[in-house]
Amino acid sequence: MDPWPLPTLLPEPRGRQVAIVSGSYGAGHDAAAAEIARHLAEVGAQVTTYDVAELLPLGIGRALKHAYYAQLRRAPSTWDTTLSLVEPGRLLHRLAVTALGWGDERVTAAVEGSDLVIATHPFAGQVLGTARARGLLGTPVVTYLTDASVHALWVHPAVDLHLAIHDLAARQARSLGGRASTVQPVARVGRRHCADPLAAYETCGPRALVTGGSMGIGELEASARDILATGVMTPVVACGSNDALLARLHRISGLVALGWRDDLPDVIASCDCVVQNAGGFTSLEALAVGTPVVTYRPIPGHGRANADHLERAGLAPWPRSPAALRDTLLQVLTSDRRSRIPRDAPHLLTALTGSSDARAVGRPPGVEVA
Repeated sequence: MDPWPLPTLLPEPRGRQVAIVSGSYGAGHDAAAAEIARHLAEVGAQVTTYDVAELLPLGIGRALKHAYYAQLRRAPSTWDTTLSLVEPGRLLHRLAVTALGWGDERVTAAVEGSDLVIATHPFAGQVLGTARARGLLGTPVVTYLTDASVHALWVHPAVDLHLAIHDLAARQARSLGGRASTVQPVARVGRRHCADPLAAYETCGPRALVTGGSMGIGELEASARDILATGVMTPVVACGSNDALLARLHRISGLVALGWRDDLPDVIASCDCVVQNAGGFTSLEALAVGTPVVTYRPIPGHGRANADHLERAGLAPWPRSPAALRDTLLQVLTSDRRSRIPRDAPHLLTALTGSSDARAVGRPPGVEVA
């Protein structure tokens, strides 16, 4: 339960201006921004989306993106250390907050005139929180926490509200000094009964989609080989933009290797489970459509933290060995295919508008919802 009533940040949203500041550091933050924009547009809000990587001055945003990609692809084991160094009070945390604060005037200028600003990336939340703290931005700011766990850069005490996808993440945000509440996660929902998006590939029996986010990071090849060895499912590996991984996997018989897919929600809906390593947006898409999620060989840092929270929340088991993986996959085959998005939290629109009927928010008089 949330310890305080939710503030009404966007009453009567029809015609109101909303700015969403995302971050093109992997596809999950942009996907969350797109879903939030879709929900708001459906109730008549005018939505504009920005990329904090492009808004930050002096090329800081693009430099941080290149460094992030390089670290996760070449030295992923160092990500644990990086996240520990951005804890409050640490030198790297102070440097990061200061550097991001340099962008507050430019970001404020971009969102000027908005009735509400929503951040879907920690860098955006930090910049907007700094602008609020300095009095540069009078517009309320909400940070939508896309991860199942929350590190320090996600939270700024001057942000009006942090919206978490489950109670564990909300409590973590509060412990870091933020005002936080839980909402139902927003996610694209694939079409379960459409034509098979994998019909062009030869698969035998149940299918396990193996994913490491849009960049195809982590031990995906090892995970696919472990799944193959169980004999329970055919591994279907989503390599994203990782062309080197795609080339390696094409040489392994018995599995399917996919390059970049724009229809990934439909692929998720067509598979019997998703085996993931980061706890990002793909996990939410799977949970929303009812495809069971399993965490295996999570990447260091936020991957392991997300794995812990997803398991503790009862959303995704985390087998720690190939033997445990086989048992988990067998259990998955007998589970029901229903949405696992928690329904006891308010809808995103309810949290923002204060309306108890999220579907009717902003509806013109006389118009009924079917």
